[in-house]
Amino acid sequence: MDYELLTSVMRRAALEAGDAIMQVYAAADFDVRAKSDDSPVTAADLAADAVISAALRAAFPDVALVTEEQAASHMVQATTFFIVDPLDGTKEFVQRRGDFTVNIAYVVDGMPMRGIVYAPARDRLFYTDATGQSVEETAPFAKDAVGNLRAILVSEPDNAALMVVASKSHRDQATDDYIAKYRVRDMTSAGSSLKFCLVATGEADLYPRLGRTMEWDTAAGHAVLAGAGGLVVRFDDHQPLTYGKPGFDNPFFIAAAPGVVLESA
Repeated sequence: MDYELLTSVMRRAALEAGDAIMQVYAAADFDVRAKSDDSPVTAADLAADAVISAALRAAFPDVALVTEEQAASHMVQATTFFIVDPLDGTKEFVQRRGDFTVNIAYVVDGMPMRGIVYAPARDRLFYTDATGQSVEETAPFAKDAVGNLRAILVSEPDNAALMVVASKSHRDQATDDYIAKYRVRDMTSAGSSLKFCLVATGEADLYPRLGRTMEWDTAAGHAVLAGAGGLVVRFDDHQPLTYGKPGFDNPFFIAAAPGVVLESA
């Protein structure tokens, strides 16, 4: 893989998808319909999916593509593939809360090697560069020129005073019970894959997810966190979370800075 080209293509595709999303977001009203699994989908999801799929297929025609919005792609069986959530956090989008993201990841042998997370309403852009180091690019974003970059790195956590981030839309008692096992300084909430990015930048130390997710929800954020020195492990046995599983369903998981002493399930 030409990682310089990959970074360029994924970055531009994410920015163009963000433009498509924000056009719908700016409208006075938009339709929301339910998919077969009862999750919401909007014209923004579909427009962003079309932009990203076209860009990846044009640049990398031989790499398999899995995307949330194309059911046929869910039958892909490959060890190397792209996995895309064109609009993660549709509930945040519908409620106009801003915490929605564009997510593109490149998976090799079960691990997300490269990824990009773009939050167009928040003007935050995180991705792995050609070397695999995670960076945050500062707005404004030009499609043909990379702006100011800063390498991002996970925190060196104080296990007596952890900063925890949890889901805005999917918080439950089981999550609260697990968080209660830690000594927590403060908590914040965020939508979509931004939670991974807050751990990647050191704005949080720990993100536990005790709820259903799909691989396209997590792969890009996982890649960004890994490129910043973080880890994502299964909740039950603390083994690495892997990709390309049957059906693309994830188990419960924990994302953290490696200095966090993880509690058992």
